[in-house]
Amino acid sequence: MAVCRVSFGVLVAIVALFAVVLPLAHAQSPVSAPSPSPTSDGTTIDQGVAYVLMLVALVLTYLIH
Repeated sequence: MAVCRVSFGVLVAIVALFAVVLPLAHAQSPVSAPSPSPTSDGTTIDQGVAYVLMLVALVLTYLIH
């Protein structure tokens, strides 16, 4: 039963984090100058994948112990 409470708490924390971060990421100022189109050399994507995998490993480790 404690594992259910912990996993529910982790889920609530992740949802709250996304609820705060996503609106901020999509907010735009009304008078912003046009910016050049973003280019990606793959390092940003690799870093994002690494962060997600580390978060999954952290949650799994926390739930196992």
